[in-house]
Amino acid sequence: MKKLAFILVALLINNSIYSQKSQEAKALLDEVAQKVESYTNVFIEFNHKLDNANAGVHQETIGSVTLKGNLYHLNYMGTEQIFDGKKIYLIIHEDEEVIIQKPSKNKEETLTPSKVFSFYKNGYTFQMGDLKTIKGVQIQYVKLTPIDSNSEMISVLVGVDVKSKHIYNVIETGKNKTITTLEVRTFKTNQPISEKLFIFDTEKYRNQKKYTISEPK
Repeated sequence: MKKLAFILVALLINNSIYSQKSQEAKALLDEVAQKVESYTNVFIEFNHKLDNANAGVHQETIGSVTLKGNLYHLNYMGTEQIFDGKKIYLIIHEDEEVIIQKPSKNKEETLTPSKVFSFYKNGYTFQMGDLKTIKGVQIQYVKLTPIDSNSEMISVLVGVDVKSKHIYNVIETGKNKTITTLEVRTFKTNQPISEKLFIFDTEKYRNQKKYTISEPK
């Protein structure tokens, strides 16, 4: 009986410690999200890497995004993507084409730029990861594990700059052994930007550039 009681107490203590660490991890991400929400706007230049050693895949691309609330203007792989709060405008310069879409109502679909600081709030368990020093900067990692066992992801590591409370990088590991890394190169806040940055100029692309504009129903 004494041995059983000892085991039960040990389990209770371990569960309590795990719960506390989980709360600390979520609190850190909440602090990051709240800080970003306090800015008028945010400009991020990022490095996006895709690696799968088994398939011999390595891709690396630099992009940038400007965020204001839920509005965004993304430049990535020769395309632009604008969200004006109602519709998404995908501008494919190589094909001289613009595709207009409504945002998906499915919250489980691909992460959008406007959700990059809040995606963790639903569908994950939290765990404090390693504290690392990278290029002289202390980075605290938080490990997110999908609650859905059918998720294509194994885990997501979110690296947070301990001093600035800004995201340093996000590392997603998939069940197919693909590792996707988003590393922040530049992080600027409260920049002098025009509201036109989040507005698609129909006149410019239809009549001046002669791009094909389509809006699937």
